[in-house]
Amino acid sequence: MTPSFQPSTPESSLDPAPQPPVAKHVATERTHHGDTFVDNLEWLREKDSPEVVSLLEAENLYQESVTAHQEPLRQEIFAEIKGRTQETDLSVPHRKDGWWYYSRSVEGKEYGIQCRVLATNSGDPIADWTPPAVEPGEDVPGEEVLLDGNIEAEGQPFFSLGGAAVSVDGTRYAYAVDNSGDERFTLHVKDLTSGELLPDVIEDIFYGVTFSPDGTRIFYTVVDDSWRPYQVKSHTLGTPVSEDVVIHQEDDVAMWLGFELSSDRRYLVLSIGCSEFSETLLMKLDDPEAALTTVISRDARVLYEAEPFLLAAADGTVSEQILLTHNRNAINSMVSLVAPDQLSLPVEKQDWRTVVAHSDDVRVNGAGLTASHLVVSVRQDTIERVQFIGLRGLGTPEQEQPVEPAFDEELYTAGVAGSDFNAPVVRLGYTSYFTPSRVYDFVLPTPVLPQGELLLRKENPVLGGYSPADYVATREWATAADGTRIPLSVLRHVSVAQDSTAAGLVYGYGSYEMSMDPGFGIARLSLLDRGMVFVIAHIRGGGELGRHWYDQGKKLAKKNTFTDFVDATDWLATSGWVDAGRIAAMGGSAGGLLMGAVANLAPEKYAAILAQVPFVDALTTILDPELPLSALEWEEWGNPITDADVYAYMKSYTPYENVRAVAYPKIAAVTSFNDTRVLYVEPAKWVQELRATSTGPEPIVMKIEMDGGHGGASGRYVQWRERAWDYAYVLDAVGATELLPGAGLHA
Repeated sequence: MTPSFQPSTPESSLDPAPQPPVAKHVATERTHHGDTFVDNLEWLREKDSPEVVSLLEAENLYQESVTAHQEPLRQEIFAEIKGRTQETDLSVPHRKDGWWYYSRSVEGKEYGIQCRVLATNSGDPIADWTPPAVEPGEDVPGEEVLLDGNIEAEGQPFFSLGGAAVSVDGTRYAYAVDNSGDERFTLHVKDLTSGELLPDVIEDIFYGVTFSPDGTRIFYTVVDDSWRPYQVKSHTLGTPVSEDVVIHQEDDVAMWLGFELSSDRRYLVLSIGCSEFSETLLMKLDDPEAALTTVISRDARVLYEAEPFLLAAADGTVSEQILLTHNRNAINSMVSLVAPDQLSLPVEKQDWRTVVAHSDDVRVNGAGLTASHLVVSVRQDTIERVQFIGLRGLGTPEQEQPVEPAFDEELYTAGVAGSDFNAPVVRLGYTSYFTPSRVYDFVLPTPVLPQGELLLRKENPVLGGYSPADYVATREWATAADGTRIPLSVLRHVSVAQDSTAAGLVYGYGSYEMSMDPGFGIARLSLLDRGMVFVIAHIRGGGELGRHWYDQGKKLAKKNTFTDFVDATDWLATSGWVDAGRIAAMGGSAGGLLMGAVANLAPEKYAAILAQVPFVDALTTILDPELPLSALEWEEWGNPITDADVYAYMKSYTPYENVRAVAYPKIAAVTSFNDTRVLYVEPAKWVQELRATSTGPEPIVMKIEMDGGHGGASGRYVQWRERAWDYAYVLDAVGATELLPGAGLHA
């Protein structure tokens, strides 16, 4: 492909071109189903080898040399992100029990500060649940600092919180810290009355922590050697960690284990599952010696979530019920009620009462409870929204009609951002592509207020003269080769003309039923202000159009994900907005696998490809169940160990095995040394193979963060610089480095 522009070059362009590091070849044979694959680079998996570390450091030096001329643009983008961000800010306080909790950010500091102030009760429920007026940068009377991330991060190469919880009585605070980026956390407990740390320290736990309602125990999760959460444990404060109790251990290597308290805090709810079926176990918290109760056995092959609660009938009687969000005879899921005494019967004989019926057009994502309402998250026409149904008459012909808050944009995302079981309001988050994140409290419907009421608590400020009127977001549709219509979100600056001269960037993910929902991003404005037309391709394998959209992009239908992305690219190339020679592609993690696949499938369609923490050696990883999360991937891609058809299908598309002698575009792989989800070795092998095989002149580079994890480095300023690197790379590759007239930061 010959671009119609010349990318910028360093001033020292007459100097000899920097040479990439070349890894030695050590042949390793891998044989499955009669097929032998010779891998010359598998030795790069030896993370502790000085030779491997030396090679990775050389990769960084090479990419720094190749991309050095982009540094001024990176500085510009970083300054734009920083200049649009209100650095001293705070979240909207949310009430939990007797306190208002919030986080502060302070200009010049990398990490948030977790705080609280005491709540008051006046007897007016709406007033009591109205957040206190707290202003950025101002002292708050009675404020208590629970955790200052800046202090915790001092002297550490990395800092991330993996969960935090306060006991119901407000006297203890538990928090989990990761200082390496490998997502294994150390749990600490703070006495909030004295400010001192308790001697209880638990190493190597997973995300999530909660107190028992009486505050005497802490529940947490542990991962196995393959990074799969497989144990839920209970620690009694003041006792040795060696005496912690295993509440449940999940031995099936293909199943994930997690937990939460029921909304009314009467049960510990253990969730076991994969993306295709699940099992829920219940433990009564007032009777820890009681045996765990199974709601629906995994043998029934039903994918569901369950929550026990007490339901009041019209005559005032109260009965124990279990709320089920499930896919039994309902591909897009539905919501039902079942009484506990039904659980002893075979599933097909149980009486399940319909609360939210199945629809081919509406995907039920989940359901939760308050003391008065059912809260249902649904997706329709790609858009996520929230509905509320009063509990009176639930599951009977007298059930109330759902109430849905109304918003005035076509493309938006609305979801529950937190609630307290007994609160008269539910906290909602709202955003769109060009509406900064908003926080609402939705006053739950009552006979006096039958449609409820939306109360805007905050819209995140955007500085630098930002105006949403400067940008346009539209819903477009590409057509796949098989006739399937693929939704696209197309974002651009209002001044971009439809004259086939602009640059374009196509972004996608397309796996695990994850949806790429509308959301505001300050950093993305730096792309649009330089004339980039940004296309989010909602390709099969995601969840935007319901469960079938996911099913059509997984296992033996996975290639639909890749061809959909190429078809989205073709739509952009012929849309009249862009020059077909100025299109880049970007994706991360499973979206990085997507980048590798489309690079092999259609390298000529892209001027550059940016692959972030890319899963590009997927077959090697999934063939080894000892590697992190490998067994859990079988539900997504199939099991190539036992199934020859899955093996052959995966081998036909996995990026590393399918690098071929063609002219690849500019490619950058961005990764982290301590990533436990997509190991650094995958992009390291991939870039070596690309360089050795490509017939074209374009440089292929790898940028590796030696102290980061799956999300990169920690600290907001560091993350802004990483985003600036990514965007400068793409903008430089497509020749869109200059701001549009009138665009950019303004006083």
